[in-house]
Parts: sequence; C-alpha cells; structure tokens
Amino acid sequence: MADLPGARVLVTGGGGLIGSRITTQLRELGAHPVSICTLDAYPPHIYTDVFGINPHDPDVHTGSVTDPALMRRLVADCDYVIHAAALADVAACTRNPLAAIDTNVTGTQIVLDAVAATEGVRRLVFVSSASVYGNGDPDDWASKAPEARALAKALEFVHGGRTTPQFSEHSPLRPLSVYANTKVFGETQTALTLGAVGTSHAIVRYFSVYGEPQTIKPGSHSWVVAWFCARAALGLPLQLNGGGHQIRDLVHVDDIAHATIRTLLTPKAHQQTLNIGTATPTSIRTVAELVATHFPHTTVTETPLPPGDPLGGYASTTHLSEVLGWTPRIRLAEGIARYAAWLTATPQAIPAWLREEAAAGAR
Repeated sequence: MADLPGARVLVTGGGGLIGSRITTQLRELGAHPVSICTLDAYPPHIYTDVFGINPHDPDVHTGSVTDPALMRRLVADCDYVIHAAALADVAACTRNPLAAIDTNVTGTQIVLDAVAATEGVRRLVFVSSASVYGNGDPDDWASKAPEARALAKALEFVHGGRTTPQFSEHSPLRPLSVYANTKVFGETQTALTLGAVGTSHAIVRYFSVYGEPQTIKPGSHSWVVAWFCARAALGLPLQLNGGGHQIRDLVHVDDIAHATIRTLLTPKAHQQTLNIGTATPTSIRTVAELVATHFPHTTVTETPLPPGDPLGGYASTTHLSEVLGWTPRIRLAEGIARYAAWLTATPQAIPAWLREEAAAGAR
C-alpha cells in the first residue's frame, strides 16, 4: 500500500454499493478517490442517506462512462483506474439488452480508450463477474489432463442432486446471460486494448456480493441476502427461485473492496485474472435459513427459476491467495448478522414499493 497515499484513483461506478465501499476504503488509506456515476439507479435518498454519497463533492462526478470527453478528462488526472461501472443487474440486462451493451460494452471501450491514450495511468482493474462461468461443466474443465479429472472429483460439491463445480480462473467461460456476455467482452478488450500500449491491467471476477449498505431494486433477482432480509423484515415470504438449490459463493462487500484495492497495487497482479470469492459453496435455501434466524416467523415459498439465473458454483481462491497474499475475512453467518442488524437500524433502506407490497398483502 506504500504507493497509495496521495495517489488519485478514478473509480467508475463510484456511487454504487461496491464503488462507494471502494472509495471509502481508498480515502481511509490516504488515497484521493475520484468517482463517476450516473446516480440514477436508486432514489436520491439512497445515495445520500444510505451510501453516503455527496453529489456536490467536487470529486464526485455525475455522468456516464459512455461520454468520451468526460472520461478522457477524468482519466488524464489519475494514477490508477478501477472500472466498476456497469448495468450490473442480470434481470435488468435481460429485459433491456441494448442498455447493457451501451454501458457495459460501449462504456467499457470508452474507458479503455481513455486509459490507453494516457501515459500516467499505472494500472487499471476491470471488474468482472463469476457469471462468466455460467453453470460450468466439470467434465469439460477436468478433461484437459488425467490429473485434472482427479482434482475435479476432489473439488465437487453435491447439492440438490447436482454436482456443482468449483471455478478456477482457468475454467471455461460459459456465459448464460446478456450481463455475463458483456463481462466476457470487457475482460477480452481490457487485455487487447491495454496490452497493445503496455499499460498494466488486472481483472477481478466478483462472486456473489452482499453486505451493508446493499439496497434492492425492483424486478431484480440478484443480491439474495438483501432481498431476503428486506422481505423478512416486512413479514413477506422468502422466494426460493427454482427451489433455492442454486449455489453461490457469497463474499462480503468490505472484502470485495479490499481485494480490489490490493489488486490495484500488488505487483504480482499485473495482467492477472483473480476470483474474488471465499471458496465456500452455499445454497440459496441455506441463505434463507440463516436470514430466518434474525427475523422470527419467517416463511418461504418456491418460485420459478428466472431466465439467466445460473445454478452457479463457487470460487477457487488458490490463485487469489498466491497473488495477493490475502484471503477474505468475513464469514457468511457474521456477514448476514451484520446486514440484518444494519437493516433494522436503517429502515429507510427498505424501498417504498416493497413496503406497499407488504401492506397490500396484509389487507
């Protein structure tokens, strides 16, 4: 972290959950974070009262990564770039593929072009997603060598009658959604665009992010901890899509932010792709059971599996540990307890439309 104090770090998507946690940690470490965000994904009070974003701060720029002139201007003054801006909701991307392509494909290329044209940027970290792995195929990624097949067997996790793979950074990419496709594009273009000019870069693949101050959006099936806690707090049943047999590797947003900053600064992370996960497989049904311990009288209901929602897998973190010398620190039970307590103390984080749904059901 020696190079961080005083360094200017541009965080695209800096007004969102992950971006706001990254900028907070950067500031605590002595860096000078500069953020850009459209600030239109949530009601204004979420940004100000929940995420702690001051839209009048001169280092907070309201705008889009699809604006080439703005991106060139912001990148020109920065030492590092973390590109986290995206339409990051799988359901929203499925409903509106052109919006996903605009932000996640066009916007990413504009950011990369701005960085490639600037000599002063020491490294860019591109934020990708475990969704690029899709459901995986253990037979496929274990068939490259006989010893790999034995390793695959050792890494299998069986739940709901399905063998769930553990994804390493070398697992085949099998995107199942528009969102995942845009992340595969971003990874490839980061290497092509910045590799051509010799700018250092790294890719981080986030597994399932959760933790305060996460706030749900209507029509989304992401962010299961936040969804379950918000519904349980209002007495609504927890919806187990597909019976809740999907597997997720849930990693706390504070660990996500810390790992991203370490990737930005660690010399060994140059041109590396890193899984940011915990190496712990958890079913959605298990998440519901953990949430229910904090909200008495919680009930569950089974609902259909939404399109583009992968059955999932969990992370191999061997490479993460080797490159960064670090592993996630917040265990899931602790993280859910923290979120439940935070939500109880921050009722304004529960959106009005969900309260109206609860009120209508009570009538």
